[in-house]
Amino acid sequence: MTQVQFNNQLNEYSGSLQSFALNFTKDIEDANDLVQDTLLKAVTYYNKFKEGTNLKGWLFTIMRNTFINNYRRTIKTNAIITQSDDISSANLYYSAAKNTAERKFVLGDIHKALATLQPEYQVPFVKYFEGFKYHEIADELNIPIGTVKTRIHVARGILKKYLKTYATEMQQ
Repeated sequence: MTQVQFNNQLNEYSGSLQSFALNFTKDIEDANDLVQDTLLKAVTYYNKFKEGTNLKGWLFTIMRNTFINNYRRTIKTNAIITQSDDISSANLYYSAAKNTAERKFVLGDIHKALATLQPEYQVPFVKYFEGFKYHEIADELNIPIGTVKTRIHVARGILKKYLKTYATEMQQ
């Protein structure tokens, strides 16, 4: 089959392709785009078509695969990109650049809170925060492990009260 004969047969099937595309898209403009994409791919891959093969079936397969690929691409794009005019504060929280000045204030408040702790609470808490195990802290400070756990628990409570404003900001 020559290229001209192939193109003539494509024109014969364009009406069938249009109605088939409408079943997929449910929209005239989208159906026209799908038919155009299908015909473009058919012409592009003319040399892959084997004579004696059902041309209409080949075209419908191209259309179906094109529609599925476009649909998957659209779903992925919509999952990645928020397309609403009103972006929620949760999306802004994760996408916005962190303010280093704000972090500096927070870190300063944490250091002030730690400074308010009495040394018997501060030392075990800081060691635990640095990654030491309870028994390691107990051995180093020469106190029972239960006392270490209690002092860390008390230190957490004091720090939680002192840094309460940050806890309410994180929940919003």
